[in-house]
Amino acid sequence: MDQLITTEWLEGELGADDLVVLDCTVLLGRNEDGFFANSGRPSFEEAHIPDARFADLLADLADTDSEQQFALPTPSAFGAAMEQLGVSDNRRVVLYDNDGSMWASRVWFMLRWVGFENAAILDGGLQAWRNEGRPLEAGPAAPSAAITGSLSLAPRHSMIADKAEVMAAIDDGATCLVDALPPQIFSGEVQAYDRAGHIPGAINIPARAMIDADTGRFHPLEDVRARFPDRPEARVVAY
Repeated sequence: MDQLITTEWLEGELGADDLVVLDCTVLLGRNEDGFFANSGRPSFEEAHIPDARFADLLADLADTDSEQQFALPTPSAFGAAMEQLGVSDNRRVVLYDNDGSMWASRVWFMLRWVGFENAAILDGGLQAWRNEGRPLEAGPAAPSAAITGSLSLAPRHSMIADKAEVMAAIDDGATCLVDALPPQIFSGEVQAYDRAGHIPGAINIPARAMIDADTGRFHPLEDVRARFPDRPEARVVAY
């Protein structure tokens, strides 16, 4: 299974015993205080890909004891949540959302963080699926099937940078800091968080620039690659 799969491929695979489809949608809003996030479960229950389950990035897949929203859970807590969604070593996982694939990409990253490789993102997400008239279901997710295997964990701790590492990276010359927010937030023109601006030394590669707004699909790989600096030796820390 490729890491980026088509709507046509997924429709042909629906119903396969080893396939787990997860809707990872988070609903972003904005008020005078900046961005806020709500669970995508209501939109999931309005319409989702048949047999999909809902992966809740604000609850089951986060450390809800942290003061920071979207804080990573422990690998074991994340693994347990994935198992409850039917993910195990012998399954294929397809991830999608209804917001430019950024939430699906986060869960894809988290799965790789704990050592699980057999996960793919649906190119175009629910936007493309809906635009093509492919089948949808409404209502809560069906109960997860009986767990037929466990999810082995082999955490890759180097995939996560902590505050001390980022502070050191500002002046080390060996790390590429990438701010994935919109340009007006990166520049400080718009204050969407507690303070305006960006980490010193960071470059701006907006996440939404990776996506064709009309189709929801990723731009061709060569176009995406061209947006990044040619520094193959550098460690990249994105935020």
